Amino acid sequence: MKVNLRQKKSQRHCNALFRCILSIMLTHFFTHRVLLVLFALVATSSTLLAQLSPDRLYFGVGQRVVIHVKAPDDFLGELTIKLHDPHTLAVLKSAPAARGRADLTSLFPTIWTEKSDQVVLAQLYLDTEALGSPLVIQPMVSPNVATRVDPTTLQVSEDREAVVMFDDDRRASQFAKGEVDSPQREDVVFSGLRVYIEQEVVMETTAGEIVFRLRPDAAPNTAYNFMHLVQGGFYTNIIFHRIVAKLTDGRPFVIQVGDPSGTGSGGPGYMIDLEKSTLPHDFGVLSMARSADPNTNGSQVFVCLSKEGTAFLDGRYTAFAQAVSGADVIRTIAGVPVDANDRPLDPPMILKAFVRDAPSVADRSALVRQADPSTNEFIKQPAMPDR
Repeated sequence: MKVNLRQKKSQRHCNALFRCILSIMLTHFFTHRVLLVLFALVATSSTLLAQLSPDRLYFGVGQRVVIHVKAPDDFLGELTIKLHDPHTLAVLKSAPAARGRADLTSLFPTIWTEKSDQVVLAQLYLDTEALGSPLVIQPMVSPNVATRVDPTTLQVSEDREAVVMFDDDRRASQFAKGEVDSPQREDVVFSGLRVYIEQEVVMETTAGEIVFRLRPDAAPNTAYNFMHLVQGGFYTNIIFHRIVAKLTDGRPFVIQVGDPSGTGSGGPGYMIDLEKSTLPHDFGVLSMARSADPNTNGSQVFVCLSKEGTAFLDGRYTAFAQAVSGADVIRTIAGVPVDANDRPLDPPMILKAFVRDAPSVADRSALVRQADPSTNEFIKQPAMPDR
């Protein structure tokens, strides 16, 4: 009996010791997790407290471009605003800043004197660290209109042989032929700036999430139109009505969406002109769909499935965004079975799309990449991206 009592007493001590050790381990674990969460919250709050924001969306030429500079109260270092090339992220200009209201045209007088037509990003720096979303600074200039012309005479034409040509290219060709005195477009007017916090678009689909980085530097008006539609909830419960996984020669092509009617002929009730884009078509690139008339762009868009299958669309369709996540989602949608008219038998759907502030220029995600073609299982279907 005494042995049993000693064994029970020893067992109770062991159990108590085990509970004590477990309690210490759990306390350490949760303390560590709490510290990580607190650290993340502090880092996030610092980012949220550092931001440039415009006083309004539009600024007429010659007006003060008033912005608000926000930085953490406990930051005692130097504030700087740098202008970046949106594509290369190279620093173009830099100026010291301070908390509160600021006039970009005072910090960067060349905004009005140069009257450049190039989009730039304005990024806030705390010492050497870029924090907060950059501002998109988009010049408002007369549009470079596209028309269908006879490739020989360069005159406007609706013949089947007619090609789509932008005013600047048409003018350059006419100058080379000696038909005009200058290769420059006539009557180009610089009206001012559109300034807004850079956004990225999140598409929640039935196959998963795709995140797109808008490229206002490549096609500013098209990117802004798409952002406007997304902000208004346009892309809610809209099916991918057309999936062309492969062209007849096997090159991966496009998946198409953006028609609320689901017929392939619908849109937002208005049209925008074809815009000349500097963004080449490639896997994950988002581009506008249209009919044969180049200026029938609206809400229908397509996601490219390869560079080799869509490069011939460069200059003919307006590419305006690039996927930074969701490559597997794009490939999953492309693999959905379709009928003889490229219509999915069980159409995937955009459940909703929304915008969110883009990361700083220092926190850019890498673009999605195309998988090894030998591993892609696409359905072979020929087509063209139109509406």
